[in-house]
Amino acid sequence: MYIDETGDAGLNRADDPRHRFLSLTGVIIDLARVRSNVYPEMESLKSRYFDSHPDDPVIFHRKDMVNRRLPFQNLRDARVEREFNGELLRCLREWEYAVVTVCLDKKNYAESGASDRDPYHLCMAILLGRFERWLRSVGAKGDVMAETRGGREDSRLKDEFCRIWTHGTDSTSPERLQSSLTSRNLKIKSKLSNVAGLQLADMIAHPSRNEILHENNLLGRPLGKFAEAITDALETKYARDAATAFGKSLI
Repeated sequence: MYIDETGDAGLNRADDPRHRFLSLTGVIIDLARVRSNVYPEMESLKSRYFDSHPDDPVIFHRKDMVNRRLPFQNLRDARVEREFNGELLRCLREWEYAVVTVCLDKKNYAESGASDRDPYHLCMAILLGRFERWLRSVGAKGDVMAETRGGREDSRLKDEFCRIWTHGTDSTSPERLQSSLTSRNLKIKSKLSNVAGLQLADMIAHPSRNEILHENNLLGRPLGKFAEAITDALETKYARDAATAFGKSLI
């Protein structure tokens, strides 16, 4: 599972609508499919549309793509943007992966009187519990990688991951986590390492969060045409087991 965040974990600006929500999105994917499909097709898109070079690869980053900043200036051409968006949507529909998104209302959390836990760590614990549930439903084991947040935050996050491994979560016993996760150590890398899974998580994390807010009448604006197309592509990707879907929620 590759993890990307949208929003910030601080509670000091939880009343500000621009900082009220923190979400974590996990993309669950078989590494064999990353090697055979996702990575080569992603690199092909980069090469054909943005002149990516093996020695200096373009890194997909949603915010830069949306704002058509370098190296995505070719998207300023309406025809190129239309063709690229169509190919990207095809990939998002055809690649085989599952998605779990947890969105935290930090305002409600801060007002609950029980907000002593780092919001990011709370969301990660819920994400890991759902990852374990998905792994158990398909009879598989898995590992976890998150995008770097900086030295001190990375160290704290690794410690929290190890604590969850050791003690479990409110809904998942440590025995179940330890039997499903292949390591007690969280892997952390930068998207600049050209990790396909982290780039995929980055591209869908914001639309997934906004879909949750839109469904709960908290977004305050329409999703937007392309965001709607991405969320439509994700509808069949949200994690589920034989009984129920549990791939997205507001907490």
